[in-house]
Amino acid sequence: MARLHVGHGEILAFAQDRVNLPKDKADEYRAQARRLREKLESYLDGHPDFTLRKMLLSGSLAKGTALRSLNDIDVACYISGAVAPKDVQALLTFLADRLRKAFPNFSPDQVQPQTYSVTVSFRGSGLDVDVVPILYDGGPQWYGNLVSQDDGTFLKTSIPLHLEFARTRKQAQEKHFAQVVRLAKFWARRMKQERDGFRFKSFMIEMVLARLCDDGVDFSDYPEALQSFFTYLASSRFRERIVFADYYDPATAGPSNDTVQIVDPVNASNNVARLYTAANADAIVDAALEAGDAIDAALAAPNKQLTVAYWQKVFGPSFQA
Repeated sequence: MARLHVGHGEILAFAQDRVNLPKDKADEYRAQARRLREKLESYLDGHPDFTLRKMLLSGSLAKGTALRSLNDIDVACYISGAVAPKDVQALLTFLADRLRKAFPNFSPDQVQPQTYSVTVSFRGSGLDVDVVPILYDGGPQWYGNLVSQDDGTFLKTSIPLHLEFARTRKQAQEKHFAQVVRLAKFWARRMKQERDGFRFKSFMIEMVLARLCDDGVDFSDYPEALQSFFTYLASSRFRERIVFADYYDPATAGPSNDTVQIVDPVNASNNVARLYTAANADAIVDAALEAGDAIDAALAAPNKQLTVAYWQKVFGPSFQA
């Protein structure tokens, strides 16, 4: 009966109104990242030996999973050459200096090194672009060493392959995969705001949902898809290893004693959840159990008022239907 009050359509309407980054904003942000890339490419035409080789839009905006709350975008910058420093802070200073040379129309204060990236600020829109350095030695498929935002270490990665990985799942369940990712990220963002110490990286959420997608879970009904997500977290206690076969044999991802194991789909030696403790995992499981119970109650509620109240336990008071 409660499907008459809140079902797939109502969850979609909520997502469009409260969760998703509006298309005009997404287009504006992508255009600014494109202009940044085009400026670099124009500079490279006259300076072919310049150490900055390539810029690629990355992160949630590139994958189509950005939330309405997005206020900056991620761009990967490939740096080649033996002169590039291997120390993180020295590398960021090096990158900032090269960006100022490539973009002389920016004032120096618009290009500032941060902890693991360099922020380029657009004064007109107020948008910040976080430029993340990747040391590149000319290898295939744009594999390079990325500065990890977890701990500042260098990690082997390929931005094009990461984007292809996401695109494959989006093509498998057109529109629905990206939308369920956004809904799950919105839930996790609310948990972070309400629960001290709660952490659940967006990339890890994407990997869990990619696993469910590969296992054949149908994402076309959003209440059922979300319930599948929460049920998986609860039933596995978030201790089940997640590994993919897109770019390597899963057997090459060696044994690990880490509590949570989500292996990077483009790097078999990188557990993206290696810093998550048992307490972190249990907090995610507890939150998933509560959200799953709320959805069950919503789907069985006898009237609209109760149904909406249960969905608000998942998405907060902004949820209305």
